[in-house]
Amino acid sequence: MIEEKAYWLAWSGISGIGPIMLKRIYEHFGSLATAWEAPPADLQPIEGIGRQLTEAILTQRSQLCPEALLNQHLEQGEEFVTPAEANYPSLLFEIVDPPPVLYYRGQLQAAIAELQGLPVAVVGTRRPSEYGKRWTRKLTLGLVQQDCSIISGLADGIDTVAHQHCLEQQGMTVAVLGTGVDIAYPLANRKLYEQIAATGLLLSEHPLGTTPHRTHFPRRNRIIAGLSRAVVVTEAPQRSGALITARLANEYGRDVYVLPCSLDNPRGYGCLELMNQGGQPILSVDALLMQLGKMPPVFIEEAKPIPPLEPTLNQVMANVTAEPSTLDDIVQNAGLATGTVLGALVQLELLELVRILPGMHYQRR
Repeated sequence: MIEEKAYWLAWSGISGIGPIMLKRIYEHFGSLATAWEAPPADLQPIEGIGRQLTEAILTQRSQLCPEALLNQHLEQGEEFVTPAEANYPSLLFEIVDPPPVLYYRGQLQAAIAELQGLPVAVVGTRRPSEYGKRWTRKLTLGLVQQDCSIISGLADGIDTVAHQHCLEQQGMTVAVLGTGVDIAYPLANRKLYEQIAATGLLLSEHPLGTTPHRTHFPRRNRIIAGLSRAVVVTEAPQRSGALITARLANEYGRDVYVLPCSLDNPRGYGCLELMNQGGQPILSVDALLMQLGKMPPVFIEEAKPIPPLEPTLNQVMANVTAEPSTLDDIVQNAGLATGTVLGALVQLELLELVRILPGMHYQRR
C-alpha cells in the first residue's frame, strides 16, 4: 500500500493546485489517496475546481506515479514531512494554506514536542537599533525561561538576535527559510544556521537547492505565523516583512504583541502602525509573559547595584538612561561642562555602569 505522504507529494506537484486548494481537496475526500483516484464528477463540486482545472488534473495525474515520486525524493536524501504524518506541526495545519510538504534539517521530533507548548514568533527589521536588539534579547530571555520555543526567519537583524539568544539559553528555536534547507542565507548566518540544525530545526516549503528569491520571503512569513501561538514584533519600519507576519497572524487568530518605539525612530514606525491596528503593546517582559498566560519569574535579570559615587559622577549618572543618549543631551541635562561630563562618562564605563555606543552615544547598563 502506498503511503499517504506520497499523495501529498504528488498533488503538490500538479500545476494549478496550491496549498489552499489542496487543503480543500483533502477535507472533501478525507484522504489524498482517495482524491487521486476520484473521477471528474467527484472533483468538480469542490469550490474553485471547474471543468478546465479538472481536465488539467486528470492529464497531469496520468503522468505522475506517487510511489515513484516518493522513492525519488527519499533516494536523494531529502527529509520532509507532510500533513499525513504525526510529526507535521498541528498548529500549522490549522491555517487556510498550510504547506503540503515541509522540508527540514535538524531535530524534528524534539522541535515538534516543544511546539506543542507555547511557540512564539519573534520578528522585526533587518537593521535594528540598539534599543531593538536589547529588547529582543530581554524578551527572548523571558520567553525561553518560561519554556516558550522561539520561531523566526534567520534573517539579519531581529531574527538573528532572537535565534542566537534562544540558543544561548539552551532553548528550542525553529528557523523558517525562504530557500532550501540545504542553503544558509544570508551567508553571514552560516554559523547560526549550523547551530540551529544541531539543536533546533530548519524548515522550508522549498525543495533542496532552492536559492533565495524575493517572492519566497513573504510566503515563508505565513509559516512563521502559522507555527506560532503568538507573534512578537520588537522593531519594524513601515515596509517591513515583519508586518506581513503580524497581519497573517491576526488573520489566523494568533495574538500580536508589539514593542513601542520612540517617535524619533523610523525603524519602529511599523510597530506604531500595528498598535494602531490593534496590536497589543509590550510594556515589560513580565507584562508580556502574563498576557501569554505565563507567570513571570521573580527575577529575570539580576539588577546591577550602583556603588556610592562622588557628586559629579552621581550627577552625570542620573542623566544617563536605558535609552541611548548623545553627549550633548547629557551635558545639557547635567548642567556641567563638556570636559567634566566626558571624564565622568569614562569613569562610569570603567565601573561598568555605562555603555559607550558608536557615534558618541551613551547608555545605562
